[in-house]
Amino acid sequence: MNERYSRQTLFKPIGHAGQQQLSEAAVTIVGCGALGSAIAETLVRAGIGEIHLVDRDYVEWSNLQRQQLFTEEDAKQMLPKVAAAETRLKAIRGDVRLYTYLDNLDAPLAEKLAAGSNVIMDATDNFETRLLISDVAAKYQIPWIYGACVGSSGVVFPFVPGESACFRCLLPVLPSVNETCDTVGIIAPAVQITAALQCAEALKWLSGNREALRKKVHHFNLWDNSQLDVGISRIRNAACETCGEEPVYPSLQSVGYGAAVLCGRDAVQILPDPNRPITLDDAEQVGSRLEANVRRTPYFVELTALGHRMVLFGNGRLLIHGTKNAKEGQRLYHQLFG
Repeated sequence: MNERYSRQTLFKPIGHAGQQQLSEAAVTIVGCGALGSAIAETLVRAGIGEIHLVDRDYVEWSNLQRQQLFTEEDAKQMLPKVAAAETRLKAIRGDVRLYTYLDNLDAPLAEKLAAGSNVIMDATDNFETRLLISDVAAKYQIPWIYGACVGSSGVVFPFVPGESACFRCLLPVLPSVNETCDTVGIIAPAVQITAALQCAEALKWLSGNREALRKKVHHFNLWDNSQLDVGISRIRNAACETCGEEPVYPSLQSVGYGAAVLCGRDAVQILPDPNRPITLDDAEQVGSRLEANVRRTPYFVELTALGHRMVLFGNGRLLIHGTKNAKEGQRLYHQLFG
């Protein structure tokens, strides 16, 4: 087994001592799409001991161009990404301690994972989830590695609590409307480079080479061959609710249910009140009553009703496709389930 990591331990900044630290590390990866699948495979191959993988979605045909863990068969079966990823990752390295969560990252789950992790890897696609990651990382004093990519460009930065401005401090200078993969597309090399840079930062931290971490936000564009590094220490806000003098971590206080538009997906996600979850049996019965086309798997029920394709997961979470209006999503949900 020592031969497995021989080329990595030959790299002096890691060596045998650093490899031992990697084997004892626990990493949470939030998102198992393009970035998440590349990050997960890289860290599994690098010998990270324990990995927690969170994702709320299933494999679609449009994913296969850039999401390296998935196959055509996964898309045909609409397998949850975490389920398909688990099969592939365990085939790559059988001794990895891998825990998967087919769920939306909410405050309770974020706190549970942060309490047992050494670093959090960002593979998400929206500001709200990143603010949640930022808050929980600050509260538990662990770093998180930000990554985003679209078109032919990517951005990477390791947020270390107490050492830089946090993500919430950055909000005033971030664009209010971002380009997304669904509006301008993306090429796979942009994904691979972003994920590789994120993993490099994680390996630095986890192997004890923290002084080598990036100190500036790194932006690159593969098509026009440009790159830029920007310092953010000056925009740190002393009154910030996440990293200021009296933090309150607002994203950890938010209610864990309601409707939200999914970034770039033409879909709305409904998180039910935990006191009134909707079951797969409920969805199947509603679909049968409406004489809708119903498909049931071990993970979800898919049905077409009220002019929309809907997918209800086992924990009661519902995806409504074909709308970008949260209020309409709630209306459709109540029409179906009362």
